[in-house]
Amino acid sequence: MTKTWVHLNLLSFPFPPPSSVSSSLSVLALRPASFVLPSLTSSLDTASIDDMTLQPATFILLFLHAWTVWAEVDGTMPESVEVYLGDSAEIPCQYNITGSPSQISIQYFVHDQERNSRTRIIYSDGKNISVDDDTEYSGRIQVTSDQQETLLTIQKVQLSDEREFFCSVNALNAGYSDEKTHLRVFAEPDAPVIQGVQTGISVTNEMPSKVATCEVRNGFPKPNITWYRNDMALVPAAGLVNVRTDDSLESSQLYSILSTLEYKVQKEDKDANFSCEVSFFVPGAIRTVESGNVGVSVHYPTTMVELWRESPQRLVKEGDTVELRCHGDGNPPPTFIISREQDPDVDLEAQSSVLVLQAVSRKDSGIYQCRPLDTDTPQQVKGEMQLNVHYLDPAVLVPAESEDLVKGEHLTATCNALSSLKTSTIWHKDGKMVGQGNTLHLQDVTYEMAGEYVCNVTAPSLPSLHTSGSVHIVVNGGPQLVGEEQEVQLEETLGRMVNLTCKARGHPAPSITWSFVGSQSWQVVASKSSDHVTRSVVSVTVASDISAQCNASNDLGADVRDFSIKAVPLTPPRNPFSPAEGNGVIIVVIILCLLLLATLGSVLYFLHKKGKIPCGRSGKQDISKEKTAKDDIVVEMKSEAKTEAKSEDVVLLKAVNGDKNGPSQQ
Repeated sequence: MTKTWVHLNLLSFPFPPPSSVSSSLSVLALRPASFVLPSLTSSLDTASIDDMTLQPATFILLFLHAWTVWAEVDGTMPESVEVYLGDSAEIPCQYNITGSPSQISIQYFVHDQERNSRTRIIYSDGKNISVDDDTEYSGRIQVTSDQQETLLTIQKVQLSDEREFFCSVNALNAGYSDEKTHLRVFAEPDAPVIQGVQTGISVTNEMPSKVATCEVRNGFPKPNITWYRNDMALVPAAGLVNVRTDDSLESSQLYSILSTLEYKVQKEDKDANFSCEVSFFVPGAIRTVESGNVGVSVHYPTTMVELWRESPQRLVKEGDTVELRCHGDGNPPPTFIISREQDPDVDLEAQSSVLVLQAVSRKDSGIYQCRPLDTDTPQQVKGEMQLNVHYLDPAVLVPAESEDLVKGEHLTATCNALSSLKTSTIWHKDGKMVGQGNTLHLQDVTYEMAGEYVCNVTAPSLPSLHTSGSVHIVVNGGPQLVGEEQEVQLEETLGRMVNLTCKARGHPAPSITWSFVGSQSWQVVASKSSDHVTRSVVSVTVASDISAQCNASNDLGADVRDFSIKAVPLTPPRNPFSPAEGNGVIIVVIILCLLLLATLGSVLYFLHKKGKIPCGRSGKQDISKEKTAKDDIVVEMKSEAKTEAKSEDVVLLKAVNGDKNGPSQQ
C-alpha cells in the first residue's frame, strides 16, 4: 500500500462541522486543490499516527473529529411559534459561536410540502440581507439581527404559513448549525349555533332520535364540539347516545363543523336542557364557548289520571253548578272520556277535559270516571271521584199551619226536614228563640203563648242550606181581665173628668160593656180588639160618688171588675199675705238681709287686707236677682200607654186644674 501524505490548510475548509457527517460531506469543498473521496468505510489503523497510511477520506474524518473538539456553532429556535390569523409572526433564531469565525452567513428556509424540500427565503452574510425573489414570502418578510440573534418577521400571517421554518447558521471554520421551528396559525370560530328539533320525540322509539344540531363556522385549526344534558357531558354509547360530526373546508380554508346529537329520550327528559360547547386552540391556550339551551318535546303515554272537582270548593248542594276536571301525565295530553260508574257506556259531554254539570240535584251524586283516549295507554288507567250532592227538604211541622188549644192544655209540636247532612233546629216566636231541637213542648198554655211559632232548620257544615216552617197556636178560653184587683177604689175632686180603662184577654175576643151608678155623664173614648185582647176606655165626669162596672164576656165565659170613685169637695186656696202671717215673713226677710250685709262686709275687708282691692278705689257691683213667679205650677203627667205597659192594671187618669178635655181626648 502506498502512503499518501496530505498537507491541509485548516483555514481553507469552509464546510460545516460534522454534527451530521453524512449531510455535511455532501457540501464539502476543498481549496485550493479538489479531490474525490473514494470511500468513507476505511478506518484508522491501530498503529501510531506517524506510522499511519491514511487514505484521503479517512484523514478528513480524523481531521473533522479533531476540529469539532475546539470549534462549534450552537443554535436554538423555539419548538413552535403561535400567532392569530392576520397578525404578524416573529420567528427568532439564536446562536452561540465558540472560537473566532472569519465569516458568518445566516439563511432562512421554509418546508415546501408539495415538493417535500426546502426553499430559501432570506440570506444574510452578517452585513447585507437579501430576500429571495419569486417566493410566496417575497414582500411579506423582513429580518433584523444583532450579534447572537436574528428575528424573522412575517406580516399578515395566512393559513398557508402553518409549516416548518429553518434557520441555518454557517460560521465557516467555527462550524455550522441548522435548527427548525413550527409556525402555528389560529383563527377563532364563530359562536356555536344550536337548534333543537321542532317535532316531539316518543319514548317508545327503539333507537336514538335526532334531538338537536350544533354548528360552528370559520375556525382553524378544526374545533371540537361536546354535547351536554343539564350541564353533564354526554358520552357516545351504543343504543343511547350517538354524535355525528360533519366538517367542511370553506373557500377561506377555515373549518366549519356540524354536529348532530342523537339521543334515546326518556320521560325524565321532558324538563331536560341540551346544549353544546365548542373548544378550540388559541395561542398558548384552549378556549371554550357554550351555546344556549334547547329543550325537547318528549311524547310518552299516560300512566296516571286524576279527576277532581274544580268548583265549587265547598260542599255541593242542590242547584249548584259543578265543574269536574280530568288530567293525565301523558304528553301530548290525550283526549279524555268522562262517565259515571253506574253508566260506563254513556259518555258525558266534556269540553277539553272539563265536565260542567248545571243545577245539580241529588240524583247527580255518584262515582265519576275519567279515561284517556290514548292508544299507547293501558285500558285500566283511569281516574275516579265521588260526587256528593247535599240536600235539605222543606220542613214538615206537626201540627201543620195552625192549632186550637184551650187555656191550660198541653201541646207537643215537631219539625223535621230530610237532609243528607246533620241539621240543627231552632224555634222562634216574635223574633225570640223559644226552643231548640226537633220537638217543641208547650205546657199549661196561656193567652201569652198564643201566636206564630217558626221552625228554622239549617245544616251547620253548609250554612247556605236551610229551610223553615211555621205553626199558628190559638188559645181558646173565657175572658180574663188584666190586673189582679177585683175592685178599684179612687178619690177625685168634684167636677173633674176621669178615664177608666178595662183590658181583657180571651178567645174568641171578648166584648166589654160598662155600667154606672151615680153619674149619667160618661162616654166610650177608645175601643180596640184583636185575636186575644180587647181594650176599652171610658171618660166620666165626677159629679158625685160613682160606682162603675166593666163586664168582659165571650162564648166561653165572663169576667167583671168594679170601680168606686169617691167625690172630694174643692178647697179654696189660702192667702199668703194675711196680717198675722205677713209680719213674720217681713221679720224673716229683714234678718236675712242683715246677715247678707255682714257677710259681704267681711269679704270686702278681707280682700282689702290682702291687697286685692286698692285703697281709694271704688266700684260698682250689680246684684241680679232671679224672680220666680209664685203662681207657676209644674204638673207631670204619665201617659196612659206607659202606665198600661208597666202594670197592665186599671189606671185612673185625673183631669188637671179642671180641664174638661182631659186625657180621655188624647
